[in-house]
Amino acid sequence: MLKLPPGLRLVLASRSPRRQMLLAAAGLKFEVVEKDFDERWPGSLKGKEIAEYLARSKAEQLAGDFSSGDTVVITADTIVWCDGEVLGKPEDNKSAFRILKAISGKTHEVITGVGLLNGKRIKIFSETTLVTFDEITEEDIGYYVENFNPFDKAGAYGIQDWIGITANTKISGSYFNVVGLPVNRLLKELNDFINK
Repeated sequence: MLKLPPGLRLVLASRSPRRQMLLAAAGLKFEVVEKDFDERWPGSLKGKEIAEYLARSKAEQLAGDFSSGDTVVITADTIVWCDGEVLGKPEDNKSAFRILKAISGKTHEVITGVGLLNGKRIKIFSETTLVTFDEITEEDIGYYVENFNPFDKAGAYGIQDWIGITANTKISGSYFNVVGLPVNRLLKELNDFINK
């Protein structure tokens, strides 16, 4: 288990209940800070470059609020990358349906960029998990969109939800990365970061 030095605060800058649940389940004591971030990125970026850019951008947007060295802030952004396109959080039922149709019967990448901020130091890393879905019928997509909450999830699905349980055929990499945070990697990176 990660042991923080005495007096060091750990802050998670994320509204995601799944990230909060994962950190708590890993035994970490942390505070949550919610902020409206600018989540735009340069159009030339692709795949993990986007996730890492967003994690860095969030850390930089918080740097003024956490300028002392007594706090480590964790930022994160998860994207779904499929056929050269980012499949973000759906705006409405129609966009959720379109996104789920796009990943039906395919393998896509779930990429989480993570930022660690301590004073003026920022460390960025990312984790990629390959996720394969069976062909999903339009009826099943409609059922999922109507009965579950895909609107706060990149790729319009939760791997732990009904559609993930029934349609996912293979995961290569960290399962918890797909849930929202690559916890095992994060603990290692945090340990290195706070002990440097």
